[in-house]
Amino acid sequence: MFIFWGDGSQEAKSLVDSIVVRSTENFNWTFIFILAVVFYVYWTEIHNKNYKAVYAGLALYGVHWLYEIANAVIGHVTGYPLWSVSNASTTFILLIGVSWELSMMFSLAGIISYKMMPQDTSVRYFTRGGRKGVSCKLVVMLEMAALFALFESFLAGTSNHSFIWVYRWWGVLPVFVTTYIPFFLASNYVPDWEPKKRKTFLICLWGLVALLLAVLIPLGVI
Repeated sequence: MFIFWGDGSQEAKSLVDSIVVRSTENFNWTFIFILAVVFYVYWTEIHNKNYKAVYAGLALYGVHWLYEIANAVIGHVTGYPLWSVSNASTTFILLIGVSWELSMMFSLAGIISYKMMPQDTSVRYFTRGGRKGVSCKLVVMLEMAALFALFESFLAGTSNHSFIWVYRWWGVLPVFVTTYIPFFLASNYVPDWEPKKRKTFLICLWGLVALLLAVLIPLGVI
């Protein structure tokens, strides 16, 4: 079952109200296995000197964390976040909108997206008849963003409420436009930036993420 918009129901609000962030009640060993898989993927790419794939992974994952922090802050200020995950759907909830399994998936999503492009990322599609065509980076970005938005609508319809949308105006379309397009723009474009610009972006991105987590978690905001 697919759900395309939040319904603003009391049930959805009650589910969000019951979320316990960073509780170990449902913790199990899949946590360790998933972490090991992520380490394997990154170190394999580093060993193969495929550094652009690593940059893609780190770029998307850093943007993902900024979004999750912003979503948690929205939930703290307004009472309900734009999206959340349920206690029953995960072994560990990191922030109100992201479980361990989901976060680890996003740590790999940028690598996957980058690898879906041709090795020559300057390739352009639809160039017939003298047309300039469309960058493969843009095409893959739109494909991945659409796929992830659609899958999120499936998760929102699962019986264990893997995803919870409270607001009636929040759903597949805003997720596609405001969330997943920026995610995959980062993974598909940042790796090919000039090295100094790329390095500055990643350092600033992850520095901001670390600062916000270090400040907001102890304050009880997120």
